[in-house]
Amino acid sequence: MAKAKSFEQSINELEEIVSALENGETTLDESLKLFEQGVKLSKSCQTMLDKAQQKVTVLLKNEDGEITEEEFEGLND
Repeated sequence: MAKAKSFEQSINELEEIVSALENGETTLDESLKLFEQGVKLSKSCQTMLDKAQQKVTVLLKNEDGEITEEEFEGLND
């Protein structure tokens, strides 16, 4: 069984696919295969982002189970 790609690996591969498609040097068949692969990677990345958001939501719930909005201070350093 193949090891799952990290989010960063998937994004890098997706960027490579986009570049290959943009340069216009692939055949139609190759372009379709790359596009299909890109769609799969995009869905995989979205799934990873959704899971990360769910984890953050769980971490932000207070003791009453209510979600509290807190500013993430790591971005303002």
